Amino acid sequence: MNFIKFIFSRVFIKQIFLAIIIFILLCIAILGAISYFTNHNQYIKVPNLESLSIDAMKTILDQSNLRYEVLDSAKYNSNYPPLSVIEQIPKFNDLVKENRKIYITLNPIGYRKLSVPNVIQITKRNAETRLKAVGFFIGNKTYRNNIGKDMVLELKYRGKKIEPGILLPKNSSIDLILGNGKK
Repeated sequence: MNFIKFIFSRVFIKQIFLAIIIFILLCIAILGAISYFTNHNQYIKVPNLESLSIDAMKTILDQSNLRYEVLDSAKYNSNYPPLSVIEQIPKFNDLVKENRKIYITLNPIGYRKLSVPNVIQITKRNAETRLKAVGFFIGNKTYRNNIGKDMVLELKYRGKKIEPGILLPKNSSIDLILGNGKK
């Protein structure tokens, strides 16, 4: 019975009312602090970094109070200069907070190097298919006396004989030396 009287007493109701007011004031203070520390409604437009060199990109991002991280540099694009930005995330004109990280994809110096498959002593048709599948182009085809008609005898790159397994830049043109079917 004393407990029920205490719950409905003036002292207890005053304490509950005071606790509610303090809780509301504390919530308002916390929300205000969060707004202040997270720079609420303060945005920066992402600058256009496409085709800029690394140094120019760093300067622009430093001036804009933004950070960067290089994600990838394996997709060579011949439309852009070497070591320039070919892609950025977030995109140009997106709104971001100060000190946000911009993810950059750089254009490498050249195509990545690929291993030349062993196509010696197989037919021209199979050799062309294998070389194209890896990422090479077929250059000139010259014929030499050999009993195997359209059989690959040698591979050449820029006029020099190459061996299977050598590393060449992707999209390189490889010349084929083929047999003409004569002894």
